[in-house]
Amino acid sequence: MKLIVGLGNPGQQYENTRHNIGFMILEKIAQKKGLNFNLQSDFEARMAELDIDGKAKLVLPRTYMNDSGRAIVKIKNYFKINLENVWVVSDEVDLELGKIRISLGGSSAGHKGVQSIIDNIGEQFWRIRIGVGKDEKIPTEKWVLQNFSKDKVEMVDKIVDKVANLMLESLSNNLKEETINI
Repeated sequence: MKLIVGLGNPGQQYENTRHNIGFMILEKIAQKKGLNFNLQSDFEARMAELDIDGKAKLVLPRTYMNDSGRAIVKIKNYFKINLENVWVVSDEVDLELGKIRISLGGSSAGHKGVQSIIDNIGEQFWRIRIGVGKDEKIPTEKWVLQNFSKDKVEMVDKIVDKVANLMLESLSNNLKEETINI
């Protein structure tokens, strides 16, 4: 079984922010497969189940970003999921919009949501980092909580769709470390 986690913050005010691109991608996967997320209070997450070459749990933590690991460790332990079968989709300010980096293990690169997961389960899980760029004039913690600008929405929709498709294909073929330009 795979545990596929989209990182983001719960609440309508965060829906279209850069920090929530992980949520957007998992919601796109669910939409493509006709799945609905259901609140699982015991796990502090909204979850859906996907069956492609074995089962996969799609997870949107209801904890805030910086405490994502609290929900993930509960789910991972309950379903006895191996660490290398955990996939985490998150925003990455050190990558420009349109660049995706897939890697196994490593540091959090300063991402507090990823660091929370590392602190709770270890670091040998897959990361699908979605570039959201940065603005040197705006502090990172403010930048990631802003919506994408109107001129970037079409590009974001394209990224979300392509990454959702890539992840669905990877359930059959497995992930591989790579950098992708969209």
